[in-house]
Amino acid sequence: MAPTQRKSQRFDENGNKVVPEKGFDHRHPLYLGDWKRSIPHKDEDLAVDDLDEPHLKRKHAILAKHPEIKNLYGIDTRTKYITVALVSIQIALAYTFGKVITDQNVLLALVAYVIGGSITSVFGVLIHEVCHNLAFESQLANRFLGLVANIPIVFPIAQSFRRYHLEHHAYQGVVGKDPDLPLEWEYKLLRANPVTKLFFLFIYPLMYVIRGAAMQKEPSKWELVNWVWTITTDILVWTYCGPRGLLYLFLSLWFGYGIHPGAAHFIQEHFTFENGQETYSYYGDLNSLTMNIGYHNEHHDFTKVAWSKLPAIKSMAPEFYDSLAAHYSWTRCLWDFVWNPTMGPQSRVVRSNEDHTKGRKMVNS
Repeated sequence: MAPTQRKSQRFDENGNKVVPEKGFDHRHPLYLGDWKRSIPHKDEDLAVDDLDEPHLKRKHAILAKHPEIKNLYGIDTRTKYITVALVSIQIALAYTFGKVITDQNVLLALVAYVIGGSITSVFGVLIHEVCHNLAFESQLANRFLGLVANIPIVFPIAQSFRRYHLEHHAYQGVVGKDPDLPLEWEYKLLRANPVTKLFFLFIYPLMYVIRGAAMQKEPSKWELVNWVWTITTDILVWTYCGPRGLLYLFLSLWFGYGIHPGAAHFIQEHFTFENGQETYSYYGDLNSLTMNIGYHNEHHDFTKVAWSKLPAIKSMAPEFYDSLAAHYSWTRCLWDFVWNPTMGPQSRVVRSNEDHTKGRKMVNS
């Protein structure tokens, strides 16, 4: 049985229900909800909110107090150089294990996890940046850089990620529209068992593909271009680096998007560790190696700010971000997800499109 929907409501100091003014969103200014987390083996479905996602309105609340944040908007020209450098390193390592060191399987796997997995997790950040047009002023140039970053990833993900990630921003948590939400079989089958949760993390690279396919949309022109591009680059890697070189890139992808500290942000970002909060930032040291991908609340609030300036948002508006729950260790985040019996694939919050639209119409006076 699905849990009862927790309607967003507030009570005064005497316990009387506060009825908000018409058109007023009572969550202002932090926009934290009143819904409760979904607990495996206690609740049968995801948590339910009856208002829109928090980021658009929180952005307006922050800008009302800190309009200077708009000065952070714009591209970071260093992104293209980072992309070319990391692609070159991965292809060089693929050549090394494909043509030079051809008899060290354990070493190949170790390097694929430690170095290749870490670099591949950054490729995800780079593809994320270009899908928001934060590397070049030109949308076409951003798309092309996404294809370049896709070269060592083996599978064509750059253009599909762009398509579905932008939908995630527009419809965060909306059933049937947000492709980042877990499928029903994920949380019904896996629940809170540590073994099944480890398996969930292990197959997470595959889940990106399955969730996208579940949207049942025809491939776009750019997704088809991505397919042709990736098949071509895979053939070139096979030709010049050999099958072991391609294997190295595949393992880097699987490790880097699976059980890896650099992939912990997939859990950190929207899995509900606290009641009422659906997005979380990470403020640990690994941000310096992963282009600040941990600053997820800041990114969702201000999608026009490039990776290098996300920490500045928190510094400019501490009264908004210091009050939000956050992570400080990606390793601890993964540990808690696996071993905490109140966490699981169902630890997400959803909303109907009707409630999302209703919430969007509320304007604070």
